[in-house]
Formats: sequence, C-alpha cells, structure tokens
Amino acid sequence: MPAYNAERTVEKTFRDIPAGSVDSVLLVDDASRDNTVATAERLGIKVIRHEANKGYGGNQKTCYDAALADGADIVVMVHPDYQYDPRVIPFAVGFIETGICDIVIGSRVRTRRETLEGGMPVYKYISNRVLTIFENVVLGQNLGDFHSGFRVYHRRVLEAIPYRGNSDDFIFDTELLAQAVVLGFRIGDIPIPTRYADDASSINFRRSLKYGVQTVGVMGKYLLHRLGLYRSAIFRAKPQAPDRA
Repeated sequence: MPAYNAERTVEKTFRDIPAGSVDSVLLVDDASRDNTVATAERLGIKVIRHEANKGYGGNQKTCYDAALADGADIVVMVHPDYQYDPRVIPFAVGFIETGICDIVIGSRVRTRRETLEGGMPVYKYISNRVLTIFENVVLGQNLGDFHSGFRVYHRRVLEAIPYRGNSDDFIFDTELLAQAVVLGFRIGDIPIPTRYADDASSINFRRSLKYGVQTVGVMGKYLLHRLGLYRSAIFRAKPQAPDRA
C-alpha cells in the first residue's frame, strides 16, 4: 500500500482484505503529515517510512523493491484511501495463479451511470475515458481503466521491467504498463466498485491535466520506440521474454 496522509482510510482498507488472501501486508509511508504510520503499526501492518516525500512513483518503487526482497510471488498494489475495493484480491490473484494473466488491473468503469453515482467527478470520468481509449489503441490492449490504483503483478513482471528508472510522479503506472506491453506480458482487468469519498485522496484538476499530458507523452515514446525512431530510456533494458511455464 503506497500511502500518503491515509490515516482516516487505511484501517477500512486493511479490514476489507479477505482473510487468508495475502501472506503479508506492507505499507510504505511517503512522509505523511498525519498519523498514517501509527495507525498502520497499530493494525500490525509492516511499515517502511520515507523521511522525505519521494512522490507516488517513488513510493511504489520502495513497495516493489521490498516485496521482491521479501520473496513475494504475486504482488498486489492497492491504494489505502479506500477508493479501491480489496475484497476482489483473491479473484484478481486467481487470474495470475492460473496463468491467464501476468498483470491484473481493477476497472472502476463498468457503466457510466455506476461510475458517476460512485462519486467520480465528471471531468475525471471524461478524461479517463478519453485517455483509456487512446491508450488501448496505441498499446493494442482492451482494458476498461488504465488509471486504476488497484493492480496485481506476477513477480516476473517486476523482475523484468526496469521500473526504478521510471518517473517518481503519478505517470509511473502508465510507464510500467507500456513497458509491460513492450516485454510481451499479458494484461487483463476485473470490475471493481467506484468509490469516491471526502476522506479519500484525489489529485486536483491541475495535477490531472499534467497527468493527461504526461500520458500522451508516454504513448508517444512507445510509438517511436516501436517504430525504431527513438529509443527511450524506459524501454532500453530488454530482458529475456517472460517464462510463462
């Protein structure tokens, strides 16, 4: 769980993780200014704390480094802001355990009505739809929500992708998915409820606009890489193809 000022929601998120569905829970706190760390420690969650804020992407780098070092075969990333429903964890993990997918993403967009009634702001819904359609076309995928904070990875994905060279900002997730496509990993999604609430974290319109521009930039780098016109640093490393045996 990559956390920043999640004191009010981390316990609800943790309590909704189905018993027996995970072996351990790790929270990486990105120099929160509230009692996120104390709350997580009270719940018995393993905590790593950044003394200085490293950003959303920087937080995930620490999460994945620690999970791999701990020997995790499957890594579930869920935001501790209670916007993403942890109850679907065993179902998402099942697609990876059976060898159907290498990455599973929780899609909040099943129908327009359900998504908006769940509290997603209209401008975020529109930008999500536009960017997701664009990314599906560019990357050759068919995902419902490229911008979800619920993601499950097989260990080999994180071992193969050079994610440490990715951005420390919110665009980290988009870069990682583009890298996964380049390396031939299989990406799927499952529906999850849309939950926006006053105590859930959310980036503002200005940050959303910046994120949208960055997303287009990553897709541009991907296309240029595929065409052999420009070798972006995030695609430079080319490990062996993933073993799906």
